[in-house]
Amino acid sequence: MAEPFKNLISTRTVDTAGRHLQRVWPRFNRAAFEQQAASGLDALEFKARAMQLADALEATLPDRFAHAADLIEASLAPPTALDAEGEPVGLANNEHGETDEPGLRGWVVWSLAEFVARRGMGDLPRALACLHALTQRFSSEFAIRPFIQRHPDAVFATLAQWVHDPSAHVRRLVSEGSRPRLPWGLRLQALVADPAPTLPLLRALQDDPSAYVRRSVANHLNDIAKDHPDLVAAWVQTHRPSAGAQREALLRHASRGLIKQGHAPTLAAWGLARGLEGEARLQLSAHRAPIGGHIGLEVQLHSTATRPQTLVVDYLVHHVRANGGTSPKVFKGWKLVLAPGERCTLSKRHSLRPVTTRTLYPGRHRIELQVNGEVCAEAAFELTAQEPEGG
Repeated sequence: MAEPFKNLISTRTVDTAGRHLQRVWPRFNRAAFEQQAASGLDALEFKARAMQLADALEATLPDRFAHAADLIEASLAPPTALDAEGEPVGLANNEHGETDEPGLRGWVVWSLAEFVARRGMGDLPRALACLHALTQRFSSEFAIRPFIQRHPDAVFATLAQWVHDPSAHVRRLVSEGSRPRLPWGLRLQALVADPAPTLPLLRALQDDPSAYVRRSVANHLNDIAKDHPDLVAAWVQTHRPSAGAQREALLRHASRGLIKQGHAPTLAAWGLARGLEGEARLQLSAHRAPIGGHIGLEVQLHSTATRPQTLVVDYLVHHVRANGGTSPKVFKGWKLVLAPGERCTLSKRHSLRPVTTRTLYPGRHRIELQVNGEVCAEAAFELTAQEPEGG
């Protein structure tokens, strides 16, 4: 069985942090830090562990923030290396903060950066300089967000300079740290309402040589699409005609949610404005299926067009909710070009196993076939209670 994700921050992490902080500051009260940081750590979930380490740092690092920031920077390992595609390498073996060189990197940086967010608000230039160093050893994407919220003009002026930073880690922070809806991070409500301050930054980074940076830009645009779908559709419409292969991939990843939803302006931007010219059928492998099992989907398409059709074929499952109602969820299916008069059959096995983000309830589940955003066929099955093991 895989080790729980939360164990990436462990008593080993605490020991490593204490050792390196004492190395750079012999007066550091390592015993007090480790006692507070490790107390009851095993009972805590992941984020709570990171916050407890930050609490211990607050209790034991110098009161003067500039001095504390100097010590944090001195405790760090060299920046995490990047491969030829600009992706981080070697971090998987250093998740607890241990490195071949003397210094810290990995998940412990979350706690170090949280300390900066808590204690550095009154010294913005020094705090941002420390986050600049920390993000090159893991990421400062969570810690920079309170600074954006409190000092947006000053931080965005710095981010505008960082888009040209030689470090891909720093350039990625520009995009990732300013995402409106970063998972696990403070929601930047002002940017949810109006993402305009980030758009020049994304424009400057969408052709970045690092895949690490470009993926962040795509996810940032996907965040914006949740609140401003037409803006992202217009972005694709504007930036796709001159796009090379890398930007094309970024724009497709950025608009993936809108394509699945059948958002008409986005489909038009990708040349998918027309629905299927022809016939579609959807058949299921069974009329009943248990929770924990699966059900097969077979799609038959027949083109009646006189030209090739580029089609995005997805399907919506209308899940039964606890109150008896239903809620739709779009699942990716296929992308294909259907020749004039062509018939084709597509098949897929849909899992009915519960996941952490969705509880499955018995009842009649309807499945709709969606081609280029238009529903063209449907079928239904009865989801039954999970069969007991050995039954």
